[in-house]
Amino acid sequence: GKMGVACCPGSKRQWHTIVGFGSLLSQASAKSSFPSMRNFRLGRLRGWKRVFAHPAAIFFERKIAKMDTREIASLSIEPCADAYFTVALFEIPSAEIPEFYEREEEFNIVTVKVEDDSARTDDNDHVKALLTHVEALACARGTDELFLERWGQERFDARYKANGIDSIWDFKGTILPCRVYLRHCVLAVQKQGKDVLDDFLDNTFLYDRKTTVRAHLEANPGIMNEKPPPSLEARYSG
Repeated sequence: GKMGVACCPGSKRQWHTIVGFGSLLSQASAKSSFPSMRNFRLGRLRGWKRVFAHPAAIFFERKIAKMDTREIASLSIEPCADAYFTVALFEIPSAEIPEFYEREEEFNIVTVKVEDDSARTDDNDHVKALLTHVEALACARGTDELFLERWGQERFDARYKANGIDSIWDFKGTILPCRVYLRHCVLAVQKQGKDVLDDFLDNTFLYDRKTTVRAHLEANPGIMNEKPPPSLEARYSG
């Protein structure tokens, strides 16, 4: 069932900071997912790598997963000592936290320390010597065990097994980004300007942890020209 707020870190707080590292890098997309979100800004997350490495049930549900080409992967972050990338930060009311956990069902939602760009300058626009860090919740790589413990076998069978997926986090062999979702992410980050777009293209990796999204799109230029199904057009256009 629904998780009570009690399970979530710092549940005394009224607002929680969330890290966006895919489509949530777009303020419009963050707003459509979290209508009451506030204080949207950019930051930098160090010690984590951004990867397309696990199948997402929602892609099967929405019929945008392509099992024949294994284009079924969604985005997560995993610990990696020297990696870093640009993220969005925004706050949501604590009342919406259980819904956030429910929506991001397969992830291990962790608290990370993020460099907050909006705090880099003082009131006179002088760059401060010290970086300001903020604690925020992020969707990190999980485990199948954690999913089963949290949601039960029945939900796993219905959402994954029924679609031919035996494991979320130990998927065997090639797994490539879901086309419609990857296009959505690229359109979303484009709205933040060239620096954020370049960071996403060069600092997001495929399942092999080596191939960049930029290289993948250069090899598969059709991805950006593919329109989502009409019913999902609004949802998956950045």
